[in-house]
Amino acid sequence: MYKMFEIAMKENFAIPSVNFVDREMIRAYAEVVNETKLPIIFSIAESHLIYIDLKEAFLLAEYYIKKYNLNAVIHLDHGQSTEIINEAMELGFDSIMIDGSGLPFEENVKITKRVVEFAHSKNIFVESEIGHVGSGELTGISCSADDDTVYTSKEEAIKFAKLTSTDSLAISIGTVHGSYKGKPKINFERLQEIRKELSIPLVLHGGSSSGDENLNKCAKNGINKINIYTDFIIAAQNANDSKMGYFDNKNAMKEAIKNKLRHYFKVFDTKEMK
Repeated sequence: MYKMFEIAMKENFAIPSVNFVDREMIRAYAEVVNETKLPIIFSIAESHLIYIDLKEAFLLAEYYIKKYNLNAVIHLDHGQSTEIINEAMELGFDSIMIDGSGLPFEENVKITKRVVEFAHSKNIFVESEIGHVGSGELTGISCSADDDTVYTSKEEAIKFAKLTSTDSLAISIGTVHGSYKGKPKINFERLQEIRKELSIPLVLHGGSSSGDENLNKCAKNGINKINIYTDFIIAAQNANDSKMGYFDNKNAMKEAIKNKLRHYFKVFDTKEMK
């Protein structure tokens, strides 16, 4: 993860962080990464553990990384419970996210600092979040319909990074998790302000349906990791046809996911790491 971000920051591109909830999704991702030789982050969100067991997710990701010798890492997305974060570390996750964004600033600092200290003792990369990326309409999972987005301020981002020693920071600049009813308005000025002050990788959550132009501009202006999930689910659902048989549908949905990932590699201007 450290090496990935070092190159992404130097060459101004973003790496897709793709969530998966079953074997079909990660297999589709893995086949595209094997084909393109581009870097990727395989992510399993704590909220998705109602669909797949954490160990099962880790073993699937590990299997495909080894099978194809992929330039990939395994990441715990939106970790909130101590039990899940500890389990992920014990399993061998390369990276974990401690999400204290819904907490008051001081509490977020406290819990993030504690996780960072423990993770670094095991050489595990840590992502955290300051500000809060709210939820739009999510496909395939339940969530609040309320957009409780809290934008990241430059001052708090600087202070938080200094106090916690986090390895990367997810910031809130106008995206939401899920799908949009309208067109998102990204605060690029805020992104540039934070990028200028911080030397660590910056992360954008809620990449789905944010618009190719917006996402490309984010990648070129300092975002190094962009999370995508809902767009893959929508692509698979749109490819599903009740007139087709089971296996034809599986293949059609897999191809839809693969095409969507190929598309986002281009949008993020992701480059091969040699």
